[in-house]
Amino acid sequence: MTAENSITVDVVSDVVCPWCFIGQKRLDKAIAAVGDVGVHVRWRPFQLDPTIPQGGMDRRQYMLGKFGSEERIRQIHARIEPLGEAEGIHFAFGAIKVAPNTLDAHRVIRWAGAAGEDVQNRLVRRLFQLNFEEGADLGDFAVLTEAAREAGMDASVVETLLPTDADVDAVRNEIATASRMGITGVPCFLLEGKYAVMGAQDADTLADAIRQVAQAKARGELETAG
Repeated sequence: MTAENSITVDVVSDVVCPWCFIGQKRLDKAIAAVGDVGVHVRWRPFQLDPTIPQGGMDRRQYMLGKFGSEERIRQIHARIEPLGEAEGIHFAFGAIKVAPNTLDAHRVIRWAGAAGEDVQNRLVRRLFQLNFEEGADLGDFAVLTEAAREAGMDASVVETLLPTDADVDAVRNEIATASRMGITGVPCFLLEGKYAVMGAQDADTLADAIRQVAQAKARGELETAG
């Protein structure tokens, strides 16, 4: 597949964002629908709430503080759950006990990217599953290390690096860059670093955007993405 018939999609997301999980599933469908276009996916960090302490918070108390009532939380979950089911996601919100700080998860995602596009994609999918379908704590180093192993990474390296400050500043700088670009909500799909598709759009919308950008690139109307 030629470079002219391929594009890069940077997905700005957070692993505790349910809409990002839905967006990931819809992106998969969109990529399958544009089989003649090579789509290279890179996952970029965003934190819905960077103020959560590293050890995390009780999720029920956190959600109550954020949304005000159990009824409001139930309404939010009830809206999201059927959308997830339509994409093959079995949201288990009641199983999630901890609202984690996701900075460390984003560090591991960054390292996965260095190991390869497929490795990073596998890791992100696994982290979404762990949080939303299994109720795992994504701030727990053991959970992150095991997810890395399952994705094909060297778990011993991840285990060694997590307790250090390795790439903390790099991840924070990437998050700050997203903010400067005007990204205030996720998911955000950046096509060839130039065109943004905001939110968990349906697969057809994403597929159309991918086709249009790929065609523009093939006509020489875009500079090559970095």
